[in-house]
Amino acid sequence: MNVDLTAEALAYGREASRALEAAGGENLIQFSERTEALRDVKVAPVLAGLGAWDLTPRTDPDDLEAAAALCRSAGYWCVPYPVAERLARPTDLAADGLVVVRGAFPATAPSTTTSAPTAPPGAALPAAAVSGIELRWSAVTLDGQRAMVVAQTPQGPPRTAAFVATLDLAPVDDNGADDVALALVLPCWTLLGMLDRAIDLTRAYVREREQFGQPLAAFQSVQFQLTDAVVERDGTEMLAKYALWSIQTGSPDALHDALALRMAAIEAAEITFRVAHQLHGAIGFCDEMPLSWLSRYSQPLRRLPLGLSATRAALTARIGRRGLTGLFNE
Repeated sequence: MNVDLTAEALAYGREASRALEAAGGENLIQFSERTEALRDVKVAPVLAGLGAWDLTPRTDPDDLEAAAALCRSAGYWCVPYPVAERLARPTDLAADGLVVVRGAFPATAPSTTTSAPTAPPGAALPAAAVSGIELRWSAVTLDGQRAMVVAQTPQGPPRTAAFVATLDLAPVDDNGADDVALALVLPCWTLLGMLDRAIDLTRAYVREREQFGQPLAAFQSVQFQLTDAVVERDGTEMLAKYALWSIQTGSPDALHDALALRMAAIEAAEITFRVAHQLHGAIGFCDEMPLSWLSRYSQPLRRLPLGLSATRAALTARIGRRGLTGLFNE
């Protein structure tokens, strides 16, 4: 078993990172928050120039690894575009992207006379961070139900809504079992890139700031906290590679591995961003600090389609007492 990405995929990720940085880097999210249309105008051409939409991650193992590397680079620069969702698009539907939603679809499509989909009392409405991207979107549940969707207008500006829109669902079929794992794993690679950036920003900050005549990085308590964050990130990276390998090999446990990865990625994000904000102090929540934007726009990835508790419950319901196969099954 070799779970490491190929040299070609890593090179593609580095090239993507340079291109995204040249296009604006961390400023892209700030531009897009002020003018939502810039999400498509500024970002989509860069991705097209990288050949992102020519990748076929469902059928080509090398392209799958390249797609993962691209998602990680997009996460690093907090690119305000649903890169992972577009790369996960189904091949047998007339759709440009795919999102995972929780719950089950209604028996019939929602009425076009209503302004938003309905849901049972207490149930969360299906949602995704796809507002302002005029493409054909599809959705899939963990059980493989598929639907075409139309994104509603968000209830608030991007600053509060983070480009998240509720979705109108038009059920299509129950043939999406093979779609779910990929659609869960690629966004985790995006979140992994965000963790990379949060750690890099925090490491640079504690090296530059001084207290009692020495850099903050010289204090053991700071070193211990950063180590905790790095360990969480590294563990998530290993699980992300394994989940990718599981998809490549057509493992029957691919969905289990994807859910395990998502659970680990959310836990790692909670720890990493907590450490980053603690070491930055109050300034870490100010707009002049990239960490503030990174932390805020990581929220959709951490909460949709399932938060930590719901992801854990979904994984537990599927594996029962059998447990995961995992990296070290021997």
